[in-house]
Amino acid sequence: MNWDLLTVAVLAGAANWAFRALPVITRSDRMAAGGWLERFLSATGPAAIATLFVAAILPALTPDVRALAPVIVGTLAVLGLYAARRSVVLAMLAGAVAHGLATWALG
Repeated sequence: MNWDLLTVAVLAGAANWAFRALPVITRSDRMAAGGWLERFLSATGPAAIATLFVAAILPALTPDVRALAPVIVGTLAVLGLYAARRSVVLAMLAGAVAHGLATWALG
């Protein structure tokens, strides 16, 4: 077992849980509109996505471009479709399909 990977996974999971639980715990419906806490909580969604992306991508990083190609293709598909359609769901599905097809194509 790789303790570094386990540590990163636990930290990413804890951060993700905190980002999701914090708005519920603080009762965001009682916050002042435009206050610092509202702005902070509105940034937690993108921060959670970034945290999960980093946790998912770290084990795949390697100097071997052939092994990294599916990750690059999937990430580019997510970014491209999100920029075109502004749909997180479609972007994630396109990224998963592109990653799978690249993995299949490289055998």
